[in-house]
Amino acid sequence: MDAMNTHGAMGAVRAVPRALRDDLWTVAADPLPPMARPRWLARLPHVAVVLCAVLLFASFEGGRPLSLVLAAIQAAALVMALFRPVLAWWIVTLAMVAGALTHGDPYPWSPATVAAMAGVLFLLALRARARVVVEALAVTVLVGLVSTGLHIDIKNPNAGWTVVFFYTDVGQTVALWILPAVLGAVRRARRESRTKLAAQERISAEERARRTLLEERTRIARELHDVVAHHLSVISIQAQVAPHLVADPPEELRQNLAGIRGNALEALSELRRVLGVLRVERESAHAPQPTLDVLDELVGNVRDAGLAVTARTTGEVRPLPPGVELSAYRIVQEALSNAIRHAPGATVTVEVAYRPADLVIRVVNTAPTAPAPSPSDGGHGLLGMRERVAMLGGTLATGPTPDRGYEVTATLPAPSTGDTT
Repeated sequence: MDAMNTHGAMGAVRAVPRALRDDLWTVAADPLPPMARPRWLARLPHVAVVLCAVLLFASFEGGRPLSLVLAAIQAAALVMALFRPVLAWWIVTLAMVAGALTHGDPYPWSPATVAAMAGVLFLLALRARARVVVEALAVTVLVGLVSTGLHIDIKNPNAGWTVVFFYTDVGQTVALWILPAVLGAVRRARRESRTKLAAQERISAEERARRTLLEERTRIARELHDVVAHHLSVISIQAQVAPHLVADPPEELRQNLAGIRGNALEALSELRRVLGVLRVERESAHAPQPTLDVLDELVGNVRDAGLAVTARTTGEVRPLPPGVELSAYRIVQEALSNAIRHAPGATVTVEVAYRPADLVIRVVNTAPTAPAPSPSDGGHGLLGMRERVAMLGGTLATGPTPDRGYEVTATLPAPSTGDTT
């Protein structure tokens, strides 16, 4: 057991250099994204970092050429951290060591050096995972402790290396490095949380849209089930009655009519088996589906609800296939419902035009005269219209009008029932 524990501990120790190499030995680009809004402030963080780098360079002490070079390197690394934070951290760390070995003051770092490292750690924490930030911070502290112990007195180079420890100052410096790293990590965690929340909301919206689509298709299928079932029932009854309307009908006629009735009953049974589960139990099994014959009644009900509606029909009125009649009625119904909800006080015009090969439905409302109530969890009237029109192979156009109203125009292929037989 002890051998296994020892082996596991040795494996963990050997994995540390590999993890550090994978996380920190990289020059991959990881740019800081611009702010989302407002647009004119999108690059404000980048501008702020550049200004800080300029001030950092100006605040470096000492007039020696080497100090100036180190100042320029650390200021440039701060700007580089906006795009390649790990590489910038390496540059600042090496510059920090060089500054510690050559600085003439008793304490090896100037305040500007400490600020440069703090800024780079903050930008690194904004982009990198928490483990990478912890590793970089640990390496920085370790390198800092080592570099404070090795110090060259450049005023007296012959004195060689001296060992000087500044425990109190180093502790304060480490605290100044830890604080921005923690703040950056917290900021990154909050940003990731918001991103995940937005993604989840987007997925939820897509799921709601899919569910709404399925619900609308279910409602349409349920209504069409009623229409088809009614006609199959009529065919079955006519096939049963037809032999009694002819004196001494031939046996072949009886057999054909019996076959028609049997096929109709079988089709009706299969239809009810497949689509019967779509029916809402509270609905009557024999409730008639509305057609354009009761359009005046629908318009009258909407007028009673307080909406000013005018309706007119053009062309030669003729019987249409039941699916077209039902879909046309539902499209007008949904358009009027949308006008009631979203255009209070508007005037609505309903036009139904019978053409030789199609039926055109146009519902237009003027601009509302009162503010519309805030929308609740999305209705699906337009979705239902699109599904019905697509099912019949027609076209649907919806959108605002120049006078701030709204228009719905549906064109449905509608040959007369006589043309379809």
